[in-house]
Amino acid sequence: MNYGTLLISKAIEANDPNALLRFNVSEADFQTQGERKAFRYVMDYAEKYRGQAPTAEMVAHEVPEFQPDFSIEASYEHLAKNLKDRAAEREFIELMNGRIDPETNRQVQEPQLEKRFIEAQKSGDMGKFFEWLTGQAESLKIRTNVRNSVGRTLADIKESFRDEYMKREEGRSFRIYKTPFETLNKEITGWFTGDIYGIMGESGRGKTYLVCLILDSLLRQGANCLVKSFEVKEYVFIARLISIATAVDGLLLDKIGRKVGLPNKAILSGKLEDVVREKFFEVLDVLDSYYPGTLYFQGKSGRELTRTLSDLERELSGGKIDVVFLDPFYGLTDVYGKNVNKTAGGAAEYAATRFENIIGDSDVVGFYTVQASVDKKEVGEDGVRELRIPTRDKVKTTSRLLDIATNLIGFDSVAKEGIAGIGIEKGRNGGEDFMLELLALFDYGVLREFPRGEAAAAQFDF
Repeated sequence: MNYGTLLISKAIEANDPNALLRFNVSEADFQTQGERKAFRYVMDYAEKYRGQAPTAEMVAHEVPEFQPDFSIEASYEHLAKNLKDRAAEREFIELMNGRIDPETNRQVQEPQLEKRFIEAQKSGDMGKFFEWLTGQAESLKIRTNVRNSVGRTLADIKESFRDEYMKREEGRSFRIYKTPFETLNKEITGWFTGDIYGIMGESGRGKTYLVCLILDSLLRQGANCLVKSFEVKEYVFIARLISIATAVDGLLLDKIGRKVGLPNKAILSGKLEDVVREKFFEVLDVLDSYYPGTLYFQGKSGRELTRTLSDLERELSGGKIDVVFLDPFYGLTDVYGKNVNKTAGGAAEYAATRFENIIGDSDVVGFYTVQASVDKKEVGEDGVRELRIPTRDKVKTTSRLLDIATNLIGFDSVAKEGIAGIGIEKGRNGGEDFMLELLALFDYGVLREFPRGEAAAAQFDF
């Protein structure tokens, strides 16, 4: 039975081309060129004429190789399900045997499954083969998906709504983690599970330092955090975290009595002075028990680093993780992968949407960083560059990535002046247009609000 022809014919006869959209049917699901041309023509016509279907005569004239079949008794759901199952079956057979052009009956692509398996055996990297195989399986699973419900009725909703209310009443439905900044907490309350937070900043201005500070704060609250650091290696990242952690705890004091941490540059270069070196090794001895929470770290060049959203979904499936960091988001191979919707930026748009779904389904907090580019070099009257916190229009990425964020947090710093700033341009839970200036002594792990009132006076022995 030719399910593609029957499905298109049913949509034409019922004047219901939108049924093809409702049941998640795409051009790639059809087997023959005639069916694909007919599908494109019907959908283009519906878009142009407000959801109307062309007549059978019009389709026959435009696509002579398509022969409609109106002896249709099956439902849309039945036809679409079988169409998509056959499409997934063909794709799997093509992986094993190669792709055959149905018009010429010639092989146009060699078998991929055996080829990749042999390549993995030769290279000794079977992990890469299974990563590819997992991605193919996920793709085939998605291909068979048919939406069969318009929405949930009140009868469906009432019991699950009652359960959700009881969970919220008992504090079991979602969690809120505090940010590292008291003033920011007053604006947005905190980080909510199920939500995503985007951090925007120019290259080299300290986005990863802000990530480390947020991570330190979450680990102190007992959160289990997964960090994918695509551009920073393990030693460099952990050196920053140690510097920040010891600054928060006030391990050292600088010349004017400010609480600072172990010097980051000296840790990186292996040139810690004697007394400081002793304190460094004391911290290192208890590093695995330093926080109530657990850090799961994947860094640049590390064998454990995974780069696909399928990997992330698998890593979250065990329920061990509370918070995820992607630094930066475009470190995912999905962002530059197959352009699933044939539009500019389609792969990145699809990746952003899937990331949103994974975070929501896993009920974790999601963070990502993304690079911004501020063109104008703004300086004050004294010639010193001023803070310029980026806005969303300075981020060159798909707008979908920015749309999925509950809060978009812009970040900038002026290292020579020891200042940094964060701003919130987008805030679903409040905080929009909020700005906060911070003390920034990156080499000593300091990124915090300036002291106020009595605390500020005490700093200078007033």
